[in-house]
Amino acid sequence: MSVRGLLNHWLVPQKMQHFLRINQNILVNGHYRAFNRQVEAGDQITMNFTDISVKVQDYPLDERQTFSVLYEDADLLVVNKPAGIKTHPNGPNENFTLMNQVAAYLAKENKKAYMVHRIDQATSGVLLIGKTPIVIGILNRQLSQKTMTRQYIAVANDPERTLLDHATINLPIGVDVTNKRKRQIDYITGLSAVTHYQLLHRKGPAATLAVNLETGRTHQIRLHLAATGHPIFGDPLYFPTDATQRLLLHGQTLRYTEPFSDHQRTVTAPMPEIFNHYVEL
Repeated sequence: MSVRGLLNHWLVPQKMQHFLRINQNILVNGHYRAFNRQVEAGDQITMNFTDISVKVQDYPLDERQTFSVLYEDADLLVVNKPAGIKTHPNGPNENFTLMNQVAAYLAKENKKAYMVHRIDQATSGVLLIGKTPIVIGILNRQLSQKTMTRQYIAVANDPERTLLDHATINLPIGVDVTNKRKRQIDYITGLSAVTHYQLLHRKGPAATLAVNLETGRTHQIRLHLAATGHPIFGDPLYFPTDATQRLLLHGQTLRYTEPFSDHQRTVTAPMPEIFNHYVEL
């Protein structure tokens, strides 16, 4: 495999490859090697990214720490986001969000927080955050190429037991014109949205589902299940008549490839206690 082939295999963005090449900032066994030259098993690859200009997102620091750390290395942080806290601020003066808290946590080691993906405020679970901007382009490409996967656990209302053992929901999603906080099925201008689920357990009217997404639209799982007649318990937007104290949707598992590596990592967020009444996994 050539140097270029290796960088493409690692999903290194072309702009980053350009800077590595023109500045000769990629070394193989201590020496620059042209991009069309071969690398062999056992070669030591060293890359210097100091000449690459990146945009830094500065979040106001919030010393409160409502999240727990599930995994951390030099480049990445994986946390368990609690329900009820937003992933990121929507304005410069907004402070009480997960990214503000993570920014304060990483500031202790002079690192910045770089958001890779988000989950709804009402949803809990696993969230991946970059500690260096160099890995963000790689992780974004894993998301777009669907080599990074996330699995959710949802407890849906199914009193008639009409949910199948497994199924795919393919319904386009757009903004609800009557309530911009909500989304609606929109066959005219909506964006493609595909959700796969597998039935795990039943208890009374509750059906526990393992859910995987092909796309990542806002409220996708919540709307898709509600649109098929099976809203998630505790959903104030799509199941407002239910009195469950929180949305029973949890990001349980994240699988990704470690940057500049072929190593696959799986990180799991423990189920919140409220799910124990419904979930037997």
